[in-house]
Amino acid sequence: MADKVRATDEPCLQIGEVADRTGVTQRTLRFYEERGLLKPPTRMDGGFRLYSENDVARVEQIKRLQSLLGLTLAEIKEMVEAEEVRGELDATYRPDRPVEQRIERLRKRIEVTKRQHDIISTKLTAMLEMRGDLEEKLKRYEGVLANLERELREAKARA
Repeated sequence: MADKVRATDEPCLQIGEVADRTGVTQRTLRFYEERGLLKPPTRMDGGFRLYSENDVARVEQIKRLQSLLGLTLAEIKEMVEAEEVRGELDATYRPDRPVEQRIERLRKRIEVTKRQHDIISTKLTAMLEMRGDLEEKLKRYEGVLANLERELREAKARA
């Protein structure tokens, strides 16, 4: 029996099951919880952590952001929190709200999306600079290789 009741009737998974499904260690899951990347899970009477399918999806999102974009955990936290804000706004949307409230809600969406955009833009700029540096090195190396190969051919032709 759980100490806290989840908001949904989703089946609850223990930490080992979540670790197996997501490919991270139990220690990593606890670390994500300590850093605020995962909300504290429901706990059984014995203190065992219970996770929802939403928690599993969040861990998979964290992994994707780390591997695909090379984001830090702080950046990931900001990215997933922005997604949560938008999700909450979606869940509480009502077209009959006063225009002022709808404007404020839209401004909040813009604010969190801009923060996400800034994080990605910073990473993209750094990656493009790195790619440019690597392209310059490749051109230089290919030029040196071409010169060495030409020297080798000329030396063989003279011999």
